[in-house]
Amino acid sequence: MTDTSVRPAPQTWLIRPREAFTAEALRTRLIGSIQSWRDYPPSLRLWFWLIPTITAVIGGILRFVRLDAPHSLVFDETYYVKDAYSLLVSGYERSWPDKANDAFNAGNPNVLLNSPEYVVHPPVGKWMIAFGMWLFGSDNSFGWRFSAALTGTLSIALIALIALKLFRSHILGAAAGLLLAVDGHHLVMSRTSLLDIFLMFWLLAAFGALLMDRDDGRRRLAARLAALAGASKDGRPTALHLASGPWLGFRWWRLAAGVCLGLAVGTKWSALFFVVAFGLLTVFWDMSARRIAGIRSWPSAGIIKDGIPAFFTMIPVAGAVYLSTWTGWFLSKDAYYRHWADTNPSDTWGWIPGPLRSLAYYHMEAYNFHQGLSSPHPYSASPWTWLVMGRPTSFYYESPKQGTPGCDLPNCTSAILSVGNPVIWWGATVALFVVLFWWAGRRDWRAGAILAGVAAGYLPWFMYPERTMFYFYALSFEPFLVLALVYGLGLVLGKSGAPPWRRRSGLYVVGLVVVLAVLLSAFFYPVWTAEVISYQDWRMRMWMPSWI
Repeated sequence: MTDTSVRPAPQTWLIRPREAFTAEALRTRLIGSIQSWRDYPPSLRLWFWLIPTITAVIGGILRFVRLDAPHSLVFDETYYVKDAYSLLVSGYERSWPDKANDAFNAGNPNVLLNSPEYVVHPPVGKWMIAFGMWLFGSDNSFGWRFSAALTGTLSIALIALIALKLFRSHILGAAAGLLLAVDGHHLVMSRTSLLDIFLMFWLLAAFGALLMDRDDGRRRLAARLAALAGASKDGRPTALHLASGPWLGFRWWRLAAGVCLGLAVGTKWSALFFVVAFGLLTVFWDMSARRIAGIRSWPSAGIIKDGIPAFFTMIPVAGAVYLSTWTGWFLSKDAYYRHWADTNPSDTWGWIPGPLRSLAYYHMEAYNFHQGLSSPHPYSASPWTWLVMGRPTSFYYESPKQGTPGCDLPNCTSAILSVGNPVIWWGATVALFVVLFWWAGRRDWRAGAILAGVAAGYLPWFMYPERTMFYFYALSFEPFLVLALVYGLGLVLGKSGAPPWRRRSGLYVVGLVVVLAVLLSAFFYPVWTAEVISYQDWRMRMWMPSWI
C-alpha cells in the first residue's frame, strides 16, 4: 500500500436551498463523503478490516509468546490474581493465609481462608482475570494472565478501527494499531494481571461506541430534516422546523457506550471522570450537528433534544451495569460489610434496602481509603512525570546465577519494567501541543475528542498531590496519546488531495517514525518481558537514572 486514504469530494460553498436539504446533501455536510467502510473504493474495503486484524495479530504474538514468564506472581498480581481466584471459587473476595503467594506460585491456590477480605476496587477486572483462570486453570501463570493478554490484543484492533473512523486514512489506521501493538507500557500491562488493562479496554470501547453514535445521529438528523423538507412546497424545512430541529429517537450506540462505561467504573472508579467527559463530548457533537444542519436554536436544542435523552440513555444504564457487577457480593452471606446495615439501623436512611445501604457504606469506606492513600513507595510517580516516563514501575527484577537457563555470564538480569517506547511517548507529548493548537485554532472535532480522552484520564490525578500514584495509571488514556501522535503524523502526511510529491515525502516521514518505534521496541523488548540478559545489556536500556 502506498496511499490508502480517500480523496474527499470537492467542497461546494454555494448550493440552492432546495438542494441543501436533500438527505444526500445533509449527510455529506454532516459526516463527509466517506460515511462507512462501504464508501471506500473496492480495492480498499478489504484493507479496512485487514489492518485491525493484522496489527492485532502482531500485538497478540508479542503478548502471548512466553506469557507464563515469570512463573510467579509479580507486583500487584499478588492482590488481583488471588482476588480473581476467590471470586471464581466463592463469588466474593476471601482472605489468604501468610505465605499464600508461595502456595499460589507452586500451583496450589486452594488455601483460601473462610473469612472475607476487605478490597477497595470493584470486581469487573478481577472477574475478567478469573475468566482466563476458568479456561486454563488457576495453577499456572498463563491462566492468570490470559485475559489481560487477550484484552490488550483486542484493544489494538479497536484503536485501529477508531483511527480509521477518525482519520479516514488506512495509513494512519495502520500506524495507530501498530504503535499501540509495539509500545512497551501497553505490552507490559497486557502481560500482567493488573486492573488497568481492563479499565483501558472498556473506556476505549465506550469511545468507539460514541464515535459510531456520532455518525448514526447525524444520519438520523439528515434523514428527518430531508423528510420535513420533502413534505414542504419549496423543498426546505419551515422556519418552525429549523427552530430546534427534530427529535432523533433512541440511540442504541449510546446504550452500548453506557454499558461499556458501567463496566469501566466497575473496574476502577477513576472511570467516572471519563463518564463525565464522554457524556459532555457526545452532546457537544450533537450541538455541532444541529448548527451545521441549519438549526437556529442549536444550543438549547442540543441540550433538550440530545443532552437530556443522552443522560437518561447512558447514566442509568451505566449505573445498573455497575450495580450488577456486585452480584456475587449481594448473593454472599459473609462478604465484607455485607450485613453492615443489619447492625447499624438508621432513622434517616432506613427506607433503603439493607444490602444497598451496606454497599453504600462499603463504598464510603473504600473512598476514604483511596483519599488517604499516601504511604511511601519506591516507585511512586507524580503525574507531572508520566508523559516523559520519569519514573516507570518495576514489576519484577531478578539476578539469575551463572549456569541457570539463559545465563552464561557472571552477571545476568531478568526484569519487567513498565516503561513505554520513547518514540511513542515523547512523540505523543509533543503532538499533544499540536493537537491543542489545531483544536483551539481550527476547531477540529477530532482534536477535541482526543484531548477529552487525555484530559479525563490525566488531569484528575493532579487534584490529589499527596496520594501515592504510579506511572501505569496512565494506561487509561494511553490510546488517546497514540491517537494524538497519529494526528500529528496525519498533518505530516498531508491531505489526500495534496500533490504527489507532498504525499510521498510525508509518507516517508510517517514510515520513518513507525520504523524507529518498531526498532526501539525490539531493543527494549527484553526488559518488558523478563528475558534473561546480561547485566550490562540491562543497564544499557536504563536511559534515565530514575528508571532503575
